[in-house]
Amino acid sequence: MNQKNINILLLEDDDGDAKALQRALRKAKLDNAVHRAIDGVHALDILLGRNGQEKLNGPHLLLVDINMPRMDGIEFLTELRQIPGLNRTVAFMLTASAREEDTMAAYDLNVAGYIRKTEAELLKLVELLDCYQRVVRFPTLTSFSKNRMDTDS
Repeated sequence: MNQKNINILLLEDDDGDAKALQRALRKAKLDNAVHRAIDGVHALDILLGRNGQEKLNGPHLLLVDINMPRMDGIEFLTELRQIPGLNRTVAFMLTASAREEDTMAAYDLNVAGYIRKTEAELLKLVELLDCYQRVVRFPTLTSFSKNRMDTDS
């Protein structure tokens, strides 16, 4: 799959953190379209195309801040994992928290990784994402439907 087809959705309420990550992505010359949501509610609106938001077509790679207003990262992923067609979306949790409870809660929701929001770790994340999206086969909405039909037969 061409890595340019993978949309990155950044869920981040802090403008400074969002800009730092977007700068790091540009610096690494990742050509993916990067979209931003300010919280989990806004992200669901984007992913589902509701409340006046244009639907973001997949495949998606989500970078989810754990602490956001209205709907935090854990609440967002809990809801996302219940939505057929989006439940297998690849997500990385971003956080300033070192709390073990947060780490375990994120992994219980099948995150691909739990990353601290430090400058050094964000640079490593960008390197990881570059390699990850070139190597990993992402689930698509079409494959969800097809797999579901195959198991129903």
